[in-house]
Amino acid sequence: MNKRVLWLATLSLTMGALTWLWLAQPATTQEIVAVNGIVMEQDGGPVAGAIVRQQTTNSATTSAPDGVFTLDGLTEGIQITITAWQEGYFVGWATVTPPQTGITITLKPHYTTDNPDYQWFSSNDPDHIMSCTHCMVAWSQWRANAHADSATSPRFFSIYNGTDVTSTITVTPGYKLDFTGTAGNCATCHAPTAAIAGIATPFTGTATITGTFSTDMNELSGVDTEGVFCEFCHKVGDVYLDPATGLPYEDRPGALSMRLYRSPPSGVLFFGPFDDVTRRVTYLELEKKSQFCAPCHQFSFGGTPIYQSFKEWLESPYPAQGIECQTCHMTPTGMDYFVFPWKGGFIRDPALIASHLQPGASDVDLLQNTVTMTVSAQQVKGSLQATVTITNTDAGHHVPTDHPGRHLLLVITATDALGQDLPQQGGPTVPDWGGDQAGLPGKAFAKVLRDEETGESPVISYWRPTIIVSDNRIPAMASDTSVYTFTAPAAGRPVTVTAELRFRRLFQAVMDAKGWDTTDVVMEEAQAELSIEPWWDVFLPLIWKEATSQ
Repeated sequence: MNKRVLWLATLSLTMGALTWLWLAQPATTQEIVAVNGIVMEQDGGPVAGAIVRQQTTNSATTSAPDGVFTLDGLTEGIQITITAWQEGYFVGWATVTPPQTGITITLKPHYTTDNPDYQWFSSNDPDHIMSCTHCMVAWSQWRANAHADSATSPRFFSIYNGTDVTSTITVTPGYKLDFTGTAGNCATCHAPTAAIAGIATPFTGTATITGTFSTDMNELSGVDTEGVFCEFCHKVGDVYLDPATGLPYEDRPGALSMRLYRSPPSGVLFFGPFDDVTRRVTYLELEKKSQFCAPCHQFSFGGTPIYQSFKEWLESPYPAQGIECQTCHMTPTGMDYFVFPWKGGFIRDPALIASHLQPGASDVDLLQNTVTMTVSAQQVKGSLQATVTITNTDAGHHVPTDHPGRHLLLVITATDALGQDLPQQGGPTVPDWGGDQAGLPGKAFAKVLRDEETGESPVISYWRPTIIVSDNRIPAMASDTSVYTFTAPAAGRPVTVTAELRFRRLFQAVMDAKGWDTTDVVMEEAQAELSIEPWWDVFLPLIWKEATSQ
């Protein structure tokens, strides 16, 4: 027992002495140093203007006209990866330990052709070596958003075919009911890989355009049923916009306005939002811009503007502020990697990792953070006057936007102390197409179409000859104010005015007929309270004041 105690005491003293000696050593400081080198093409020429970066960091520089670069602000003695990228090339890289000189980073040009016979791989196939299911955070996010269902949505097919959502009962309207035996151009946005199968980009000639209009959405199979999927978007290298307007050409919806880089048999290419990813990737700034979204969110039919969210954004104050579609619809969620680290992914600044949840017209949180609403009430003689102001504070486009069936319903109620509704004396009412809210104090916000042939209005069948009857949607950063009057109760009784703003995906009569189970989303609610006074107590002092001031 004594030997054990002696051994422990000796060990403790020895460890203490060693610790003291280690702490007494002078601290080693790591200096901030630089590396330098040259960016070269695969054939040996220098690459000017390449972005040279310490991978995953903001430490970057640009190569000179002779390809030479110096990258400073690096920690001495720690091995890092330096990447280089220039338009037209894959990302190149070199592993270095600063300070280091004479580095050569070689850039390989990527292919610049499009292969119309390319066979897309499934984003959902766990057995495919390149499937996004294996390592990409964005895959599960994409699966949860509308792009993944663009080619399979029962609501879409109920309008395309003219049925209910079960596809068993004929219910108007429907594209295929009006144009039997044709396919339309829906696939150019809803199933783009099917629409452009066998057709090379850039698209030329009317024959090519006509060919893309022959894709029947009912005949999709395989990967085409995945809609707007991962690989498709990441093979879009450019979009074609009219330089005079900044908008897509009216006869080139969806994929017809996209420049694709489908891989040849001997190569693979993806475009992405980072200039330092070193696997089959080149950087595309366009992926961060609203123009990337324009081809499918800006089109007219027969000269009538239908989907206009891109133009609405373009004409708003937001472009000048650098706020893009992606700012709201791909907002980072705090994730600090986009490839799982156990699959080789790197930790990055969470503010740079765009979410692929891409919330839209079905997202309650997004809708409830789009507008603000205020309501005020005052007594005007024997009446109650309510004023409601709605401001589009956070949408970069009109509210609502795109599909002409979407609309907002504002409903105003004024109740006495017993909860009884006060009769409306003046102000707008919800139109007769407002479903359960029709005729109530309030208003609707919508782009209303009328069928030129039948005179019916409102309609959602924009594939027929239609005109815009009215459009009172609220533009970005704009406001709408409406005033309502009600019969005031007896003096001394309190009154409560309530304003409710709800979003509806489709006109209720059509939605009910087609069996949509989509419920309204209450975007905003506001209240104001007022105690009714005898009208002479309110107005005689004002009259006396006005008379004595003259």
